[in-house]
Amino acid sequence: MVSWWQALTRAAGRYPWPANVLLYAGFFSGGDALQQLLRGGQPDWQHTRHVATVAVAFHANLNYVWLSLLERALPGRAPRTILAKVLCDQALGGPVYVSTFYAGMSILQGKDDIFLDMRQKFWNTYKSGLMYWPFVQLTNFSLIPIRWRTAYTGLCGFLWATFLCFSQQEGDGTFKSAFTFRRIKGTNEVEKPPEK
Repeated sequence: MVSWWQALTRAAGRYPWPANVLLYAGFFSGGDALQQLLRGGQPDWQHTRHVATVAVAFHANLNYVWLSLLERALPGRAPRTILAKVLCDQALGGPVYVSTFYAGMSILQGKDDIFLDMRQKFWNTYKSGLMYWPFVQLTNFSLIPIRWRTAYTGLCGFLWATFLCFSQQEGDGTFKSAFTFRRIKGTNEVEKPPEK
């Protein structure tokens, strides 16, 4: 019997685009589910479906094409080449990903002004991303085989999606707002009197 890892490796070899897109979308959607779990309350599966839709319809596919184009334009793993890829990714790719997430989620949620979240949270979210994604992509471009790069980005996107989904629903796009929320929530849980 073939193990799941061998089956996944074989599928990624034969069908790299769909395999990477599905893995990316699964990890990204999992980040939303984790964010909801951390916030407490009932799960909002419709929100998770919206996140999955944005991930499958746009983010994962763009990521696969984008990383392939970067590899063609800047082939290899020389240190200068890796740094150039990271710089291009953050300067060109980062703003597109943040913008499309906020606009895509607003469209799917039926908001009147689909650009409101983006206008209010874009810069804070982009700056927060600059504290995370360059390190992820440095690892991605230097250690991860080309055929797994989108899946790896999705894996790291699990944590990012947890933050991004919180930011889209309640935060202001800064890590500070997410950590403050967790600290306040934890404090409130401790201070609650026991029910009788």
